[in-house]
Amino acid sequence: METIIRDMIINDVIRKHPETIKVFNEYKVDSCCGGGAPIETTAKRDGVDVETLVIALNVAVQVAEGQCAHCGDPEEKKI
Repeated sequence: METIIRDMIINDVIRKHPETIKVFNEYKVDSCCGGGAPIETTAKRDGVDVETLVIALNVAVQVAEGQCAHCGDPEEKKI
């Protein structure tokens, strides 16, 4: 998995990982008009803690890929 970092362009992240749209919306980060800018720039403008947002984005991608850093591999829990 490619790690999402603060200097990535929002539109690029959304194109590659559409599951992140929900995170941008939950944090009220403009992913439409602000989508052509880096995550850090838009998050700061919208008053959002960049580090927290980036962590949430990466968790969303991990969950979508079936591997969550917080809950382990869901496939391993199936018995």
